[in-house]
Amino acid sequence: MARENHCAIVCDASPLDADLASADRLARLQLAANRLGLELRLRRATVELRALLTLLGLAEVLGVEPVRQPEQREDSLGVEEERHVGDPPV
Repeated sequence: MARENHCAIVCDASPLDADLASADRLARLQLAANRLGLELRLRRATVELRALLTLLGLAEVLGVEPVRQPEQREDSLGVEEERHVGDPPV
């Protein structure tokens, strides 16, 4: 069922620790927002916090912003191509 007056609370999660206390507070905030007809959206959550929320089954419920994956021909940061001594220069 689609909402006509869709309102969301956007929460900057970057200062939050990746622990059960933070997950509990976020879940309670989501419940309170839901009771008011609002939606909670998390932005800038750390990798650790996203992993914890995913493990607890709360990532989708809390609207955790997905991590952007490199595109097909885009290099991942910190990865260098391996080369053998006998390979011709590129």
